[in-house]
Amino acid sequence: MATEERWVGVEDVAAHMGVAKESIYRWIDSKAFPAHWVGRLLRFKLSEVDEWVKASGGDDSPLSSTGRASQRKKSSAGPKFGSTGKGDV
Repeated sequence: MATEERWVGVEDVAAHMGVAKESIYRWIDSKAFPAHWVGRLLRFKLSEVDEWVKASGGDDSPLSSTGRASQRKKSSAGPKFGSTGKGDV
């Protein structure tokens, strides 16, 4: 007899994915993360979450050219050494 997948809360999803709860809420708002309202509570099926990651949620991976790692690399260039930015004299 097959067991039915249980519904889980945001804490369980965050732990399953290894991310902060705030990331889950942000993805619900901006990336069509698979969440279901049950009354006033958000509930999830981990199988739907896994499918979302495989299908489209992984767009922000560190290896992608638009991911955070490449943004960090671009933004990490600080001021040039020896330059004060005040018209060096």
